[in-house]
Amino acid sequence: MPGRRVLITGANKGLGHETARRLLLQGEDVWLGARDPELGKAAAQRVGGHFVQLDVTSESSVRAAVQTLAAAGGLDVLVNNAGIAGSRSPVAETRTSEVEAVYATNVFGAIRVLQAFTAQLDASPAPVVVNVSSGLGSFGRATDRDSPFAGFVSLAYPSSKSALNMLTIHWAKAHPRWRVNAADPGYTATDLNEHRGNQTVEEGANAIVMLASVPPDGPTGTCRDRFGVVPW
Repeated sequence: MPGRRVLITGANKGLGHETARRLLLQGEDVWLGARDPELGKAAAQRVGGHFVQLDVTSESSVRAAVQTLAAAGGLDVLVNNAGIAGSRSPVAETRTSEVEAVYATNVFGAIRVLQAFTAQLDASPAPVVVNVSSGLGSFGRATDRDSPFAGFVSLAYPSSKSALNMLTIHWAKAHPRWRVNAADPGYTATDLNEHRGNQTVEEGANAIVMLASVPPDGPTGTCRDRFGVVPW
């Protein structure tokens, strides 16, 4: 019996690619979204999934991906994983354009994709959305002086993940039949942080895979890492 149809954005490497590999092993029908067709096709071939060209910052690209998934039978699980770190300019020197560039992918890209796939998710018997966030977007952790996150000071990336967290809350309220959660992978060694993270990609993907696999009566409107609930 075929598994659920899953779309993962930004899946040609890192956490998205590992999530695709794991969900395929669980028997899901996984589509790997990537901007670059060559990299995306190679990534899909490595794990045995399907490739769909998808640039979350492009309306036309997202519309084309919607048509591709519709032709395949629709969508059950959306993993909004595509994200960029942006620059680490000192706060006083950060330009508006730097913040806009990060929000274009991390916030507006997630909105664009989810809104475009809403009809397909509504048609699914058990719709699931996972927004890949970060502990750096947690107000609770950012204001806890004993937290390792407290020393990280930057405008663009942390605030983009805070915005994604709030979107998660409101999407969960707007779609009570869906399971909508934010996943905090933790400080994982990926290209996003030049592989400085203290977790493996396998460890970082745990929370994403767990939330992508929640049953219809599972949690919704939460943020979780691989250890449990993360404070907003």
